[in-house]
Amino acid sequence: MSAKADDVEPVFSITDLAQELDLTTRTIRFYEDRGLLRPARRGQQRVYSRADRTRLKLVLRGKRLGWPLDDIREMIELYDTPDGERKQLTVMLNKIAQSRATLLQQREDIELALSEFDDIEARCKAQLDSTH
Repeated sequence: MSAKADDVEPVFSITDLAQELDLTTRTIRFYEDRGLLRPARRGQQRVYSRADRTRLKLVLRGKRLGWPLDDIREMIELYDTPDGERKQLTVMLNKIAQSRATLLQQREDIELALSEFDDIEARCKAQLDSTH
């Protein structure tokens, strides 16, 4: 029985994904080398499935959030385990809480540093004005 064209899952070349997601093919191969993507092969050509494309989007989202690749891989791989979606969501919620706490602390540190700059700048300007 042959599959109709509509029944065939779409596949993407490495160039297709690179163009769509504004990446280099080298970046995609790097993620593949790190075990985050597992494309099929047709001879020498990598063939990426819709699932590979989704995984790559999840990797990119995780990187934008500042998460290490090992953490991203752990979350993605959890999905394929028994009760994986629930485990994945729990791990993601914990990671979000950690990242949020880090960002809030960084924001507080930045605000403090900016305030110190304001104070130092005001003192420097006052001292310059008094030396005229």
